[in-house]
This record gives sequence, C-alpha cells and structure tokens, in this order.
Amino acid sequence: MEYMRDAVIVGAVRTPVGRRNGALAETHPVDLAALALTALTERTGVDPALIEDVQFGCVSQVGEQSWNIARNAVLAAGWPEHVPGSTIDRQCGSSQQALHNAAAAVIAEHAEIVVAGGVEVMSRTPMGSSVGQGLGHPYGDLVRRRYADAPGFDASLPIPFNQGVGAELMAKKWGFDRATLDAYAFESHAKAAAAQDAGAFTAEIAPVGDFATDEGVRRDTSLEKLGQLRAPFDAEGVVTAGSASQISDGAAAVLVMSAQKAAALGLTPWARIHTAVVVGSDPVMMLTGPIPATQRALDRAGLTIDDIGAFEVNEAFAPVPLSWLAETGANPNLLNPLGGAIALGHPLGATGARLTTTLLHHMRANGIRFGLQTMCEGGGMANATIFEALSFS
Repeated sequence: MEYMRDAVIVGAVRTPVGRRNGALAETHPVDLAALALTALTERTGVDPALIEDVQFGCVSQVGEQSWNIARNAVLAAGWPEHVPGSTIDRQCGSSQQALHNAAAAVIAEHAEIVVAGGVEVMSRTPMGSSVGQGLGHPYGDLVRRRYADAPGFDASLPIPFNQGVGAELMAKKWGFDRATLDAYAFESHAKAAAAQDAGAFTAEIAPVGDFATDEGVRRDTSLEKLGQLRAPFDAEGVVTAGSASQISDGAAAVLVMSAQKAAALGLTPWARIHTAVVVGSDPVMMLTGPIPATQRALDRAGLTIDDIGAFEVNEAFAPVPLSWLAETGANPNLLNPLGGAIALGHPLGATGARLTTTLLHHMRANGIRFGLQTMCEGGGMANATIFEALSFS
C-alpha cells in the first residue's frame, strides 16, 4: 500500500479581533483578508507565486464580502494573478472547512501549497444580511414541514432556526442554570485577559495599523454585571449576550503544504493535520455537533480524549463547551486555555482559522503533541480537526 503523504502547516497568523463598530469597522473586508495573506507569506518567507490556491471562509457573502472574496483578497494583496481563490460557506465553520479542503488537496496531490483562512467584518456586513429583502427565504416548504412540530422551530420566520433558542434548549437538556453560564462567561474573559497580560497572543497577531490587541476582552466584567443582563431568547431563559460569542471583525490565514514541499523549501513544519471530520446534527437545537464530531475524530485517529493536550471548542454560547465537557469527559483545564469567543469574539468566517492559529501557537509554546478544535455551525453541523505538533518554539 502506498504511503499517504502528510499535509503540514508551516505558518498561521491572524489579525486582532475587533468589537462590533470598533477598531476594524472602517476596514474593508477584502483589505483585511489581504493583510492576513501578506503577513502569512512575510512571516514564512514563502513566495506567493508558489501558492496554488487560496481557500477562504466567509459566511455573509453579500455586498463588500460578495463576488468571491478569496480571489479579491489575493488581488488586493498584490499576489500574482495566476493565484486563484475560492470562498467557502459552512457557516461558523467556514474557515475550518477551508483548512480541511486545503489538506485534502495536498494529500490527494492536487496541489502542493494552499492557503486556508477566513474573514468576516460583521460591523460592515451584518449577520443575516445575505438573506436578501424581497428575494424569498432559504428554507422551502419541505424543510418547514419536516420540523414544524419541533420545539424551538418558528415556521413564521424567514429563518425558522434560531441559534439562541438552540442554546436555551441545550441549557435545559443538560441542566445548566444562569449562574453556571455566567460563571463560564466570566472565566472566559479572565483567561483571555491573563493570556493578553502574558503576551500569549503576540506572536500570532499581525497588527492592523496601530491596532494589535483583541478588543472584546472585558476586564471590568463581574458576575454581578453578567447577572444583570436579560435573556433575549426566552423570557424565562438563562442565555444572555454575556454568555454568547461577540459580534466581531477579523481575519486569519494558515499555510498548508505537503511535507515534501516543506523540506524542499527548507521550512520546518509546525504540525500535521492528523484527522479532519465533519458531521451533521439536529438543526433545531443546532449547536450539539461538536460532541459527535469530537468522537468521530478521535475514533478515526485511534486516539482517546486523554491523548489530547489542548482543546479549542468555539464558544458560540456557553452551553456549547459546557455540554461538550459533560459528554466527552475532557479535562476542563485543557479547554479554551486562553479564553474563547465569549471574550475574544467570533468573526464568523474567520473563526475556524483563528482557532487553528491560537491552538497551534499554544501547542508549540507548551510542548503539546496533540490538539483538537471543533465548532458548532448553523444548520446543525460541526467540524473537528486534530493536529499533531512536529516542532516546538
């Protein structure tokens, strides 16, 4: 049997994440994506002319983020015109799927060098804006009939599935009360603030002008302040804006190539993409996919949860990582060690690549062999990726 070659990562970089209407709100998303691409090649020393494809995640592909933002970013970065680009939409997991696509292309010998990444400037292209006014809705009668009787499904709305409602359903199913969710959110901010103070993000961030620090971390928050927020999805609910991911702006990029090409270029691979999976899950509760995705990834990799030294589980809402912990039995001290999207923000199409960038830098800095990231996605899906470190900083 012929040995299947490895897809390795030789560099990963991200912009700082901006708050809604914050430091990145005046930056065109194409320009922000181009900045991430430029920083990636500058830091790795790879000639952009060698790159065979750019796979970029973006969820709201409308307006400034329409017409294949991946290709537009390549042109904005000043890269050779022969470098193509393709834009991916797997909802919140779009840039994680871009990474899977890049790895698959390299392993299948369809390409030697591919950039995977993503961008979303939610300040300028709001979430849901791709559902155009007067142009119908994305769910037909068959979908509406299929889920008509499901608790939390509202057939009267253009988008009858609601992630916030799904988070409330999860909190109820796993028995999480308001105090538990608020405490988790408070800890996310505390971990992110500690990571900033320790300079843990410095090496992974490419500044945008003078802006070089994630803007969403609330150092002045408290359990008392979090407890005063209302629950918008259910009058009797427990999920608030404080225990949900922040609407944000950002971009990230990861350089993937074959191990053979890395050796030929004299580059030291950081990690190999050990295992990549995707699953579907209940689209009404919507956010439970990381649980079966993690198990599928571990089974396919021949690993156990105890073999993994760090986990990034996207904090779309606090019930997501909490239910994941309850079902997987993972060590909570290894989960989102530098804080998550509740504190750092969730620029939709960029978040998967942002998680990869943060996870790989953390693994390299701490001598961790295996890391796993997973993310719930709109429509009831989840990607999971296992990385195996090959070098340490």
